[in-house]
Amino acid sequence: MDHQHTHIHSHADLKGRKLLLSIFLNIIITVAQIIGGIISGSLSLLSDALHNFSDVLSLTVSYVADKYAKKEASFDKTFGYKRAEIIAAFVNAASLLIVAVYLIYEAVIRFMNPLPIESGIVIWLAMLGILANGFSVLLLRKDSKENMNMRSAYLHLFTDMSASVAVLAGGFLMKYFGWFWIDSVLTVLIALYLLVMGTSLLKSSYKILMLFTPDDVNLEHIRNAISTFPHIKNVHHMHIWQLNEQETHLEAHIDFSKDIKLSEFDAILDDVEEMLYDNFGINHVNIQPEYQKDDAKDVIVQD
Repeated sequence: MDHQHTHIHSHADLKGRKLLLSIFLNIIITVAQIIGGIISGSLSLLSDALHNFSDVLSLTVSYVADKYAKKEASFDKTFGYKRAEIIAAFVNAASLLIVAVYLIYEAVIRFMNPLPIESGIVIWLAMLGILANGFSVLLLRKDSKENMNMRSAYLHLFTDMSASVAVLAGGFLMKYFGWFWIDSVLTVLIALYLLVMGTSLLKSSYKILMLFTPDDVNLEHIRNAISTFPHIKNVHHMHIWQLNEQETHLEAHIDFSKDIKLSEFDAILDDVEEMLYDNFGINHVNIQPEYQKDDAKDVIVQD
């Protein structure tokens, strides 16, 4: 057990170090691309720099949230800071949408008034962005599959790497064909991609923050499954929500058909908890047993 506890902490510390390294790399890219964008006159390079700057902010938020999420529960914070990473994901997703809208606005203005661009600088700095962000993407790829906060950071970095690839292609088109309008087109495409990714992440984190029932959970199926156990007459007043991506909670009132002993209830509860975990992935269960209690028996009861 101690070994497992140590492993969890070492993995969490490794996540933090990966985020710190990604923050450092993005600061370097941001400064380089801002300077290069101003010198070259490239809006797509400046938009890439702006996105990189949003990466620095979002990665910093993710890093702080990752640290807070490890804090233990207390009397005044009974859940600890387990929601910190979900809040970070929500903030990061919102920032993606804001950046995307601003980029589209700037691109439209530039498209109507195209300017000559120093494509050589664009090409070299786009390559720098691809290498640095590509390395960061590889660092966070594994953790992004298991954690919404890390996935938000991963998405920021992946979209920025993709944007740098587009900027690089645009740099070559401007250099060899003089298509300076491509700069604005690429900026809009980058922004549209940000809108799609940001909207999806915003919805997911919003649902958890609002305590909505998870999309893959059906209350009627769960109610019917619980009702198959001995002496259970009715399951009502149900609530199912996620505290974070690892914890799904269920609370419900169970009406028994006979006045069973507390020891019998404990045995039934153990079987119910095991079934809920195995079949529905619910790992925190709070059941209120009742017998001939005069209350509303609906699945959902307004508190």
